[in-house]
Amino acid sequence: MKQLSLAFALPFFVAACTAPAAPRAPSVPDTLSVPAHNHLMFELHATGVQIYTCQPKPNEPTKYEWALKAPDARLADARGDAGHHYGPPPTWESADGSKVVGKKEQAVDAPGADDISWLLLSATSNAGQGRFGKVTFIQRTATHGGKAPSGGCDAQHAGQEARVPYTATYCFYVAD
Repeated sequence: MKQLSLAFALPFFVAACTAPAAPRAPSVPDTLSVPAHNHLMFELHATGVQIYTCQPKPNEPTKYEWALKAPDARLADARGDAGHHYGPPPTWESADGSKVVGKKEQAVDAPGADDISWLLLSATSNAGQGRFGKVTFIQRTATHGGKAPSGGCDAQHAGQEARVPYTATYCFYVAD
């Protein structure tokens, strides 16, 4: 009888010991800290591209630059596909149908020279009852790649797009 009890209870003990740990907020510069009374709810890994368009500079129309058009990335959690990140404006849409739209509040240079900046964004709107339904802040950290090309943008290439691969971690916060 003791063997049966142990055999019955063992899966519950194993499940308790292997349950995912609560997410820990990333270490970020103070300017990217989330305001008090918000806590990290979950994080997702993004793999995709930053799309740039060659266009005239706003204050110097005879000079050209690569300007960000939009991100296009798949979002994944430990179980796999979790949604899509796109814009503008920056939007995260979950596989459960919920969405959050963000507005950039702060940016800091990423540690790597070819990596897009780390960001703090505030939620400007939410839709749906799923995982993004109550998000208040988003941090973009651990970026790799994604910076605009350093050349190839001039009058002859106006309107041309460049798709630059990137990865990042997005941390999603909710109010306490």
